[in-house]
Amino acid sequence: MTEPTQTPDLGTYGIWRGAAGLTPDLGAAIEKLGFGTIWIGGSPRADLLVAEKLLDATERITVATGIVNVWSSPAAEIAESYHRLEAKHPGRFLLGIGIGHPEATGDYSKPYATLVSYLDELDAAQVPESRRVLAALGPKVLKLSADRAAGAHPYLTTPEHTAEAREILGPSKILAPEHKVVLETDPDKARAVGRPAVANPYLHLRNYTTNLERLGFAPDEIANDGNDRVIDALVAYGTARSIADRLREHIAAGADHVAIQALPADGDPIATYEALAAELFR
Repeated sequence: MTEPTQTPDLGTYGIWRGAAGLTPDLGAAIEKLGFGTIWIGGSPRADLLVAEKLLDATERITVATGIVNVWSSPAAEIAESYHRLEAKHPGRFLLGIGIGHPEATGDYSKPYATLVSYLDELDAAQVPESRRVLAALGPKVLKLSADRAAGAHPYLTTPEHTAEAREILGPSKILAPEHKVVLETDPDKARAVGRPAVANPYLHLRNYTTNLERLGFAPDEIANDGNDRVIDALVAYGTARSIADRLREHIAAGADHVAIQALPADGDPIATYEALAAELFR
């Protein structure tokens, strides 16, 4: 079977949400609002049944993983799932792949080599480079994203990181960062929602803290669940218009697409999605 070489159209803005909170009905509502991609967060299982259900419930929106974890999702099983989805819904699925975190994985040895080996297995199983993106923060994996995938899906970043990532990726690769949002104009209330989502676990994972330090945040700013400058950089809050303006900063910095994560993660996100859609797609 000949695989398509074209990367799915992500649109300019999409929705990132944990797998447990992505029902088929919510997927249909996201598509109806005009978002281009649904990103399945929280390391979905290798059978990718959650992606299949979202694809079944929608007509044209792209569904992507953000991300499958190479330690817990064997490449052979992921490849089998990819081909199943491609046969059923051609051109609509994008495979996001990540190495995870040493704090969450018992045997976290040689992570870069493991990621390269995983990509080799996907190549052998005929999962095209054009249909996968890598979770990438640092220069080394961003370069790998340019060499072995359609591009990168950075998580918990800023527009400043987006600009640096674009330089490394070059002009032709996809850059699709995630950004968290809270539809709340009171800064204290917004930070009270945003801080736990940033701090636990991300400000305790060295992949992320190292990246934040590269971006100019001091260790004492990151410590103790992050000071206000850290939280404000990573969580956009305010009116729908001010949040939309913050998301557009990623596009201006070189992103092709922004994956929007509405907080709180366990709340009903529809009001936030509707408000942002009205600003982003007018």
